[in-house]
Amino acid sequence: MSVLTSQVKFPLGPFEKYQNNPIMGPQGDTWESKDLFNPTAIQKDGKIHLLYRAEDHTGPGEWNGTSRIGLAISEDGIHFERHPEPVLVPTESYELPGGCEDPRVTQVGDTYYLTYSGFNGSSAVLCLATSKDLYNWEKHGVLFPEWTEGSDKVWSKSGAILAEPINGKYVMYFGDTNIWIAYSEDLIHWTPDPKPVFTPSSDPMAFDSALIEPGPAPFVTDEGIVLIYNAARTITETNDASVGKLRYSAGQVLLSKSDPSKVISRTSEPFFVPGSRDEIVGQVDNVVFVEGLVMYKGTFHLYYGMADSKIGVATYRP
Repeated sequence: MSVLTSQVKFPLGPFEKYQNNPIMGPQGDTWESKDLFNPTAIQKDGKIHLLYRAEDHTGPGEWNGTSRIGLAISEDGIHFERHPEPVLVPTESYELPGGCEDPRVTQVGDTYYLTYSGFNGSSAVLCLATSKDLYNWEKHGVLFPEWTEGSDKVWSKSGAILAEPINGKYVMYFGDTNIWIAYSEDLIHWTPDPKPVFTPSSDPMAFDSALIEPGPAPFVTDEGIVLIYNAARTITETNDASVGKLRYSAGQVLLSKSDPSKVISRTSEPFFVPGSRDEIVGQVDNVVFVEGLVMYKGTFHLYYGMADSKIGVATYRP
């Protein structure tokens, strides 16, 4: 990510939310007209490039929208100019009718590696695409077609790839219940370890007791590998109108550079929580969902989905 990241201390932060969030929302009456959320980010040509999930209004019932991946560019990290057409659209049976969801991007050499979820309406599968320019993508299909996470239903999501190899192999953290690890020599073919790297907290009141899943691409510091992760707990407070539903926030975990499956430290409290109305009320209430992290002009920019409806940013300057 940057030479500067090697010296940051775990946990990363504190992050300050931009006071005029959201920075992006739905627009028009076509592919990004319903909701805009869960962006990943990377720096290219001295600018921040944001790849984000956009939904249209197609589809019946509670699920109402096909997802595509859009691209927007900024010179200040706040104001973005959108490319008029999506850069990744659903074409395969495992991507329809739900679409291409929740991108995460990592650059290795001159190639961008994008993981995303293909959703056919019943099963989500972790997919991979590559690009040289962020506009034109080559799909490489489903990464773990036989991955079952303890059931007979294929379901795999949320792949976050480390840009530098460890012990001669590239590392990816993935999963949206527990967090697992997979290894690759070529960044295209991946072998998952069936044993989780870490699991939700056993304390039902903990912020990460219901589920956990990787956020932005992890990065290496002097202390170890830093992975920001999304988490949820079930709301049990009887005075909360959302009782029984999930509340999403974010935590951090530090993993060993010599053994990336070994947890060194993990935050016991969330560093990022829903607070504003746009984070509490939306397509899915009570959600901040982080997928993009960029060191830009000496400042970390953290991009996130707000209640699965809009996009916000928070910053931290070490």
